[in-house]
Amino acid sequence: MRPFSRQLSDADLMVGIKAGGTQRRLYENKLYEKYQYFIADGTHKHRLSEDECASVYSDTILVLFDHISTGQFEGRSGLKTYLYKIFNNKCVDEIRKKTTNRSSVHDAFSLDDTLMQLPDESRSIVQQLVGQSDVENLHRYLRELGEKCRTMILSWGEGYSDDEIAQAMGYNSPAVAKTSRLRCLEKLRERFREML
Repeated sequence: MRPFSRQLSDADLMVGIKAGGTQRRLYENKLYEKYQYFIADGTHKHRLSEDECASVYSDTILVLFDHISTGQFEGRSGLKTYLYKIFNNKCVDEIRKKTTNRSSVHDAFSLDDTLMQLPDESRSIVQQLVGQSDVENLHRYLRELGEKCRTMILSWGEGYSDDEIAQAMGYNSPAVAKTSRLRCLEKLRERFREML
């Protein structure tokens, strides 16, 4: 009998993750896929975009893997309940972060308004410099994220699917590649937020 020909119980998944070794990733993928429907639930319940919910779900899964490995998850509740609590809290954090970012945007001066006060020729030069600065920052931030994240983001930006990225970069499944990609994108967003 193949190891994954039946639906694995939460106990099976936890044992596989705790065991480590080469099989750990297979169990992690199965756990990720088992509760992936949380993403759709999050978009409906919390009114976050699918990408935001996928990113939150990926972070949640990584926290859960850590809690299982370190014994922080003691099994006093069901795995699904524990995972959903973390996911729900992270969704609320994402909503708060968006709300905080929106309110800080209103406090800032508008570059567009300032540019409109400049003569046409000066406005054009300032816009080119801002654009050039953004591109330079993007390349710098991508280098800082590391080669794996850089390759993944650039491949995705060129239109490669998560399935193609998974195959090219040696991930076990498109779901794992998507999780990694979304985490890389979130790190990139954080770098740009720090700049603002």
